[in-house]
Amino acid sequence: MGKQHKKKYPEENTAEEREELAQEAEDEYTYGEDEEQQDPEERRAVRRRRRIRNQIIVYLVIFVVLAGITAGGVVAGRKIALRIQDKKQEEALEKELEEAAKEEEAEEELVIQTPEPVEEEPVEEDFLGDLAKSYYSEMSIEDKVAGLFMVTPEAITGVDKAIKAGDGTQEALNQYAVGGLIYFSQNIVDKEQIMEMLSSTETKSRYPIFLAVDEEGGDVSRVANSSIEVEKVDAMAAIGETGDAAKAQEAGATIGSYLKEIGFNVDFAPVADVAAGEDSALGNRAFGSDPQLVKDMVSNMVGGIEGTGVSACLKHFPGLGSTTEDTHKGRVEITKSLEELQASDFAPFQAGIEAGVDFVMVSHATAPALDDNNVPSSLSRKVITDTLRGELGFEGVIITDALDMTAITDYYTPEEAAVMALEAGADMLLMPEDFEKAYGAVLAAVQEGKITEERIDESLERIYRVKCAGKLE
Repeated sequence: MGKQHKKKYPEENTAEEREELAQEAEDEYTYGEDEEQQDPEERRAVRRRRRIRNQIIVYLVIFVVLAGITAGGVVAGRKIALRIQDKKQEEALEKELEEAAKEEEAEEELVIQTPEPVEEEPVEEDFLGDLAKSYYSEMSIEDKVAGLFMVTPEAITGVDKAIKAGDGTQEALNQYAVGGLIYFSQNIVDKEQIMEMLSSTETKSRYPIFLAVDEEGGDVSRVANSSIEVEKVDAMAAIGETGDAAKAQEAGATIGSYLKEIGFNVDFAPVADVAAGEDSALGNRAFGSDPQLVKDMVSNMVGGIEGTGVSACLKHFPGLGSTTEDTHKGRVEITKSLEELQASDFAPFQAGIEAGVDFVMVSHATAPALDDNNVPSSLSRKVITDTLRGELGFEGVIITDALDMTAITDYYTPEEAAVMALEAGADMLLMPEDFEKAYGAVLAAVQEGKITEERIDESLERIYRVKCAGKLE
């Protein structure tokens, strides 16, 4: 080992000098005696360089450490920042998902289940209704009112017996544009004459016109019981006795065919009343007393008549079969209960309606079960509108029985009967006792607002649908 040198470090030395002396002592201890022989200045320079080198090393180490710490901090900071950012994004995503879930739940609660769309059937154009309206919508109120009447040719011409349609008919139809004319035996001379008369009348009318006749078969057959040779049809009672509804179809087709050929377009048949027995006021005009049999017969006869292009008419609603009196001669009452009428008398009328009949004639008999005011059925709203329209669902033309019968004329004036029938729901007024008075009363009722023009149009709509249907065939 080298010598141990001891140096004193006076108090007055500076910190730098003390450090230098300490370094010299270290150098002497580290390098030995050989270094002792070096020049003090040289040793001092060497020590200074060594000190500087050591300081540089220390600084480098410190810098590297600081750089590492800084780099680590940056990386850690970035990681922390990324983690914070990821956390925020995660929280934001979770919040969005929660909100979306809440919105979806809310939508599910509020969603109304929409039913599957139903394919609507295409609405067919109402050509018949449009054609009908094209007639009555352009009419004057005078012509509209006249169009609700069906009368004899004598009623408008003033002659005692009409057998031709000449200038008098033309003048009459110009003044009173009646909706229809009804012909009886006195108007029929022979086939050529009646065909000419009907054709001329149709030509002279400004509007389509009903040309009607009572042709039931049997005794009530204006054409078959005249000089005109046609195939005769038995009375309905005889057909009913066969029990074969096809016979009624054949009878209707036979009657309809010869009426069509002659020029008639309305037949006041078949009788749809259920006879109560041999004492029935209808005699052999009814098919029988069994409602089911009468129902089948009526339905088939309607099909036979209307199949030829002639309109049929069921009569006499609500049913005269159980009565023994004649409304031509006075007041008649139907004594059946509502249940009895529904179970028996209504059935044939319902069958005829379902078969497509164009007309229903309402009788003058009173029916307390339907109208406790004992008003004749032809003037009763409860019978016509509530029962025939409402309960049985008839949408065609409702016509009164002849208003010149005693069951009406003994109790009502022509004016009263005409207005009451229309107010009750009838569409056409058949043969008033005095046509001009009845016409004037209805016209005044419309002009004064007692009967609305819309009500008149409702009847004209039904009337012209039937008239125009014939034109479309």
